[in-house]
Amino acid sequence: MISFINRYGVDAYLVISGIAIISIFLFLAIFADFVSPYDPIDIVGEAVQPPSNKYLMGTDSLGRDVLSRLIHGARTIMGVIAVSTAVSMVIGIPLGLISGYIGGIIDRILSVIMDSIYAFPGLILAIAVAAVLGPGIYNAAFAISVVYIPTYFRMIRGHVLSLKESLFVEAAKAMGATNNRIIFRHILPNTIYIITVIFSLNVSDAVLTEAGLSFLGLSVSSPTPDWGFDLRNGQRYLLSGYWWPVFFPGVAIILLALGFGLLGEGLNTILGGEGVKSR
Repeated sequence: MISFINRYGVDAYLVISGIAIISIFLFLAIFADFVSPYDPIDIVGEAVQPPSNKYLMGTDSLGRDVLSRLIHGARTIMGVIAVSTAVSMVIGIPLGLISGYIGGIIDRILSVIMDSIYAFPGLILAIAVAAVLGPGIYNAAFAISVVYIPTYFRMIRGHVLSLKESLFVEAAKAMGATNNRIIFRHILPNTIYIITVIFSLNVSDAVLTEAGLSFLGLSVSSPTPDWGFDLRNGQRYLLSGYWWPVFFPGVAIILLALGFGLLGEGLNTILGGEGVKSR
């Protein structure tokens, strides 16, 4: 750990800080049933009770414990971004590899399609897809994945275009290696650092996108605990002085996005990924 910090300095602190924040929320998501003081959907007290010894973060407009909903909400948002990120990687990475290596008409068609998708602002595109599919956790995850498929495609394709002219690729061709073997055995391992950086930066954006969809009612439905959904329910009481139903979910969204952002920024420099930007 000390040698890692000495070698990379500030970037090492960014990575460590990001991992620490993410680990806390990941722990809450995994062990929510054990660390949550109450059931997140049960009415446990009076409505909009302020933070106290009994309710550390107060209660919401229905009398549900805000802390319990925040803890279980970590499971919801982690699940959505995990599924959406996995889908976008499974689709975007192979298409980028094939498009960059094969070239020709396939590359041109895929590039036009991905550039068309990429032209839309991320949140607007996610809202449009989610609105067509309808509310639901899996529909929201798919809507978010559509936003980030072009990011993986574009970055992987651009890197493959430079890698396919390398000597090790020429040597593999001379030895009779098939295109599939060259792409997935020789080129793909050399794109891992780019994939890692894109992943951490895109997940940071995905946290905010999922919260935005939930806030608009396009993700989970009541009474499922979700930070964006609880933020929407609490904002109507904010002007009446009931700040805690909005404050704590909002801080959780900011912290989780910050954690992935710090991790991405640190890895961007450490792994040599300068120029890799989030959507």
